[in-house]
Amino acid sequence: MIPPTSDQISVIAETYRLLGDPTRLRVLLACLEGPIAVGDIAKAVEASPSLVSHHLRLLRAARLVRGTRKTRQIFYEAADDHIRHMLIGMIEHVSEDDA
Repeated sequence: MIPPTSDQISVIAETYRLLGDPTRLRVLLACLEGPIAVGDIAKAVEASPSLVSHHLRLLRAARLVRGTRKTRQIFYEAADDHIRHMLIGMIEHVSEDDA
């Protein structure tokens, strides 16, 4: 493995800091299954649409989610398969520890 640069380490640290908020992490997890609207995310995570929108702005700025506009709504999904695989792997790891 090539040693990461200081900039890369900073990005990784910021990503984990962002995911340290349980609601924000639930918002990101809700986006794993594919495009989902803010209202549907809010219902899934039991939070207000404005709080979900705030978290989505932060996740979008960190390039963890992306949005696609369809008519007047924006649908969000995980930005790429790396994020999806990392989170699914972490969930599987935690599930194994619980077994």
